[in-house]
Amino acid sequence: MIIGIPKETKTHEYRVSLTPVGVDELVRRGHKILIEKNAGAGSGVGDDEFAAVGGEIVDSAKEVFSKAELIIKVKEPLAPERDMMQDGQIMFTYFHFAADKELTQGVIKTGAVAIAYETIEDKQGRLPLLTPMSEVAGKMSIQEGAKYLERPMMGRGILLGGVPGVEPAEVLVIGGGIVGMNAAKVAAGLGANVIIMDVDLDRMRYLSDVMPANVETVFSARLALKQHLMRADLVVGAVLIPGARCPVLISKDMLPTMKHGAVIVDVGVDQGGCCETIRPTTHEDPTYIIDNVVHYGVANMPGAVGRTSTYALTNATLPYAIKLADQGYKQACKEDPGLEAGINIERGRVTNEPVAKTFGFDYSPSTAAA
Repeated sequence: MIIGIPKETKTHEYRVSLTPVGVDELVRRGHKILIEKNAGAGSGVGDDEFAAVGGEIVDSAKEVFSKAELIIKVKEPLAPERDMMQDGQIMFTYFHFAADKELTQGVIKTGAVAIAYETIEDKQGRLPLLTPMSEVAGKMSIQEGAKYLERPMMGRGILLGGVPGVEPAEVLVIGGGIVGMNAAKVAAGLGANVIIMDVDLDRMRYLSDVMPANVETVFSARLALKQHLMRADLVVGAVLIPGARCPVLISKDMLPTMKHGAVIVDVGVDQGGCCETIRPTTHEDPTYIIDNVVHYGVANMPGAVGRTSTYALTNATLPYAIKLADQGYKQACKEDPGLEAGINIERGRVTNEPVAKTFGFDYSPSTAAA
């Protein structure tokens, strides 16, 4: 199979979808890998490293898209990339369709097969390709939140862990999944007082067992959320419903009750976010202020630590890329129903039910494994 690796075009996206290790594995299986020039530069991977393991360096994304049967990316295709997609071409990447109607309609029109990292499931029903970037984003949410609590960044002027004689910051984490757990762990390690909220009692029991003493678990009900928002210096939105838009938990009318200079980092912004007033921002211009609350809405947080994220992502995606390349997507999905769950759009049909419901589109189950 001919596999294409284009350079990412999203603003300040430094990841690349495959490392030289991944290229080597695929080349050894007889596949041809086309890599756009400088695709790995942001992750510290040079063209010579790809070429040394059999990758073919090409000058443009147009050449990659025109020749490849399978495109492996990191982020969703932007409009110029969608214009280059072909009928029947397989694209394997993060899509997050439920947060972007224009993207969804654009990919439908291409006739391509869109396999989304974020909805692929393993045998236990977990999301193995979302996990590594959720780990990165969870840790980064505290790193970024701590920075924007500083007064020059229009925050409250608070050191997250405090100092002897001065109390630490109050951190509220909404959601106890991979993002929330990693956020709470880092915040607690820095010395903050942490509340982590979720609706899954079994998950909260687990978190209560593994977290340090300065992390408390609280059941996520509206009244409890409002009370803890009033006390919080830093809020991390870590809510996920696979394939669907995040539920809005922090409404606009809650913001005036929060502390002036408090910070909200909504990690789920690429799925619409759990804060009503959040919108996607970039690493170049990451924050804005509403009702004296700093909003951080960068939709590709892990892209800022491109090298770490690239290697973590390839570790997770490579086994699936090998299946797709070796067997084709239909046979691969027959053998792995969890991979079929990743097919969100198949040749003009929306095959992910939450995406179809979000926009009122017709839903048609995938026929890949039929």
